Amino acid sequence: MAGRLDGLTVAFLAADGVEQVEYVEPRKALEAEGASVHLLSPGTDPIQAMNGDIEPADTFTPDRAVGSVDGADYDALVLPGGTVNPDKLRVDDGAVSFVRDFVASGKPVGAICHGPWTLVEADVVRGRTLTSYPSLTTDIRNAGGHRVDEEVVVDSGLVTSRDPGDLDVFCSTLVDVFAGARRH
Repeated sequence: MAGRLDGLTVAFLAADGVEQVEYVEPRKALEAEGASVHLLSPGTDPIQAMNGDIEPADTFTPDRAVGSVDGADYDALVLPGGTVNPDKLRVDDGAVSFVRDFVASGKPVGAICHGPWTLVEADVVRGRTLTSYPSLTTDIRNAGGHRVDEEVVVDSGLVTSRDPGDLDVFCSTLVDVFAGARRH
């Protein structure tokens, strides 16, 4: 049986400190629908995932360094959270440029929890409505965006959720939005 995302290639962008469940669950949901997934990171050394930002979890080996890829090779992008992960990505010029260019391309992007910090750094939330972990409210507002407190928000192909408690709706919405974007 064909999946709704057969033939799509999705990039996940993460660094040390990624919240494991916010990487693993969306990846499983997208792969279950047929998407090919690549883990991108600033480097190619294994990254340390975390549970609840404080307990080390598994390590994951990136498929490619973000500075060596072309956004045109990907149909969609996912930015998982964890507090440390996006903080590391925000100071990596290659990661920020990749996100900025990817959003400018009009392709769909998903971000959960602290993941929108990278969107803020890339200056791509201006005029958009999104959700995130509550502590990002001021950052999003200062970057010209509007943060709301909802399980999932979709704004012109940008899918955002607040935290791991929203993963079920986040994952199903990612599949719907990514599948819909493919038809356009």
